[in-house]
Amino acid sequence: MDKAGLIAQSYPFAPTKEQLLFCQQAAAFLSKPNSEACFVLKGYAGTGKTTSVAALVKALPKFGLKSSLLAPTGRAAKVMSNYTGQKALTIHKKIYRKKSAVSMDMVFQLAPNLAQNTVFIIDEASMIADDWSTQTGSSFLGDLLEFVFQPAADGSPKNCFLLFVGDTAQLPPVGSVDSPALNPEYLNSNFHLDVTAVELTEVVRQEKKSGILANATMLRQLINTFEDEPEWPKFITKGYKDIFRMTGLKFVEGLEYAYGKYSLENSLVVCRSNKSANLYNNQIRSRLLYRDEELTGGDYIMVVRNNYFWLPDDNETAFIANGDMAKIIRVR
Repeated sequence: MDKAGLIAQSYPFAPTKEQLLFCQQAAAFLSKPNSEACFVLKGYAGTGKTTSVAALVKALPKFGLKSSLLAPTGRAAKVMSNYTGQKALTIHKKIYRKKSAVSMDMVFQLAPNLAQNTVFIIDEASMIADDWSTQTGSSFLGDLLEFVFQPAADGSPKNCFLLFVGDTAQLPPVGSVDSPALNPEYLNSNFHLDVTAVELTEVVRQEKKSGILANATMLRQLINTFEDEPEWPKFITKGYKDIFRMTGLKFVEGLEYAYGKYSLENSLVVCRSNKSANLYNNQIRSRLLYRDEELTGGDYIMVVRNNYFWLPDDNETAFIANGDMAKIIRVR
């Protein structure tokens, strides 16, 4: 069986036509001679982008290749690890090291790439910026490319490949209009890369009944079509079980119902700003959970910084990631 067939065979279900195209293009990309080339996989929500990456990771050992899974944030790395079943790291942890171990200055330099015959898969690539950094003296995207394509000590290529995965409708890097790592023209003109790109747009059968996905698709279409004056979205709730309209008058009653049916940890309130999130948290704690203390047992907190220290190296979790949720057991 050829490479494309092996990738397609690794899907948990019959792949769609677009996913089969990805299998063919990925197989051709991995068969190229050593060169500075990259693959860009873009995909709408619900199109099976995650499943396609997991299938590729599963098939790579059959080609004599390894995978290195990376993401811009700790939370994204843990999500990636969950759906592939393999360890994933943040890009910063993989490609940088401190210039001086004894210095207090947070100045980093590029680490050596010791990998060979490896496919570097970068998830949530929409967040990767190409802006100059004071900590490294270079751009994040440029450093990542330089790391992946480092030659061996004798100057020979290491047979490393680069795959960017992401969704252009998600937030671009801070200060940027679009996502440079998902823009084939940008990668070609600025870094002279030979880029292969595939975009998944067909929603897989399992997701077609989702109201959340239907509204996300509607928002994407508005983003892609508006010119001068953006059109305000009108959310569709009728006919879907996973989304409904609720007024402020029924919010407390609705949240109590959600906590009772789906549990506290499986119910979320989405806010437009940190300020409103704090206001909601304070009101929910006092009016629904009857907690007046600043911090008490049963509270959920969010980790705001990656931590590699407190967990052993052989722990399945690998590290405590920025964005992880933790539960307070008791306060001494």
